[in-house]
Amino acid sequence: MCLAIPSKITHIDESGMATIDVQGVQRQASLMLIEDPEVGDYVIVHAGFAIHKLDEAFALESLAILRESLELATLSESAS
Repeated sequence: MCLAIPSKITHIDESGMATIDVQGVQRQASLMLIEDPEVGDYVIVHAGFAIHKLDEAFALESLAILRESLELATLSESAS
């Protein structure tokens, strides 16, 4: 199973590689499959490649839902 977590582009180098940030965790991803990427864009990354750009509002809403789901799962585990 794959979970698509929105990642924010924080830096793009001259070779087309980006530094992406997911809640403070930074990784490298290729931008060769994305049209006109810019710093500040939110993307979905699979196997080291950004494969889809997301609207910022949708990306932030998705991140909020994922955080809420994690909190609920943590509460559920601690109640058991």
